[in-house]
Amino acid sequence: MKNPRDIVIKPVVTEKSYSLAGQNKYTFVVAPEANKVEIKKAVEDLFKVKVLKVNTLNVKGKPRRVRGRTGYRPDYKKAVVTLRPGDKIEVFES
Repeated sequence: MKNPRDIVIKPVVTEKSYSLAGQNKYTFVVAPEANKVEIKKAVEDLFKVKVLKVNTLNVKGKPRRVRGRTGYRPDYKKAVVTLRPGDKIEVFES
């Protein structure tokens, strides 16, 4: 089994993710090869909460220019995790 810290890389900290936290939905950047079952198990192990649903999306890197050359930010995978009512993740609450 994979280490949960290798699957859940970091939380997404934006205005939209904070507003979703009010609806018991939390957003994370996850490993690109991780599937929904692995993400669910990793979040439950790391934060000791019960996950009801996992939605994933692949985000394409935006083009950026550095010193006159065009490059791209890296692609990544994002997961929106819905928790059961009453559960919270403290990373988003502080």
